[in-house]
Amino acid sequence: MTTTTARHRADLRRTDGGPVRVLVVDDESSRTALLSTALRYEGWEVRSAGDGVGAVREARAFRPDAVILDAMPPDMDGLTVLGRLRRELPDVTVLFLAARDAVEDRIAGLRAGGDDCVTKPFSPEEVVARLRGLIRRSGTAAAARDESLLVLGDLTLDEDSHEVTRGGTSIHLTATEFELLRYLMRNPRRVLSKAQILDRVWSYDFGGQANVVELYISYLRRKIDAGRSPMIHTRRGAGYLIRPGEEANR
Repeated sequence: MTTTTARHRADLRRTDGGPVRVLVVDDESSRTALLSTALRYEGWEVRSAGDGVGAVREARAFRPDAVILDAMPPDMDGLTVLGRLRRELPDVTVLFLAARDAVEDRIAGLRAGGDDCVTKPFSPEEVVARLRGLIRRSGTAAAARDESLLVLGDLTLDEDSHEVTRGGTSIHLTATEFELLRYLMRNPRRVLSKAQILDRVWSYDFGGQANVVELYISYLRRKIDAGRSPMIHTRRGAGYLIRPGEEANR
């Protein structure tokens, strides 16, 4: 029987081999918690601060590789915080969070030295993807060889190229289908509830119903499992899991 393996993203690593460090600066606790969870899931080390003063204090102690900075902290202007962070850590990567209609804030932040900007509301997946790109380009972290590949049985997903194959056959997925499959493959043989899937795959402010998960699971099954040993399974009343096809009858 073919040996099957599944691997979480090996992750970007600091040049000293340690985990990437990210500081989240936002006074909205629910947003901070959401981002921190997504970042830790990447294998990164995370700290948070609720205002500008706390951000500078944490940056001094934590020495982060990247900072996610709300453009409007409660105690001082976001650009002022950026300037103080740069004085502490000249090469730190800074990703701004700005209101969708605050065009001037976004432009000012980028002109002042911010590396990128994401508008609210946002998907945590988008923030993580943007941050990964910024950190790679900054040269403060190195990618492990083939770290973008997730492999489970004969199913392979490349998180960088977004290519998916099963048994050597290419499978085309929509963006949402890809994110759903990626979440399943990062948690092989683990039952994931509809609520967990909604929180992870869809935006945190998604207002739809849990049946959207059932719909997208059915889409995935048609593409991943059609004519093959099934990999995606339902646990009634609990959720969904993925496992290698040859385990289907165990």
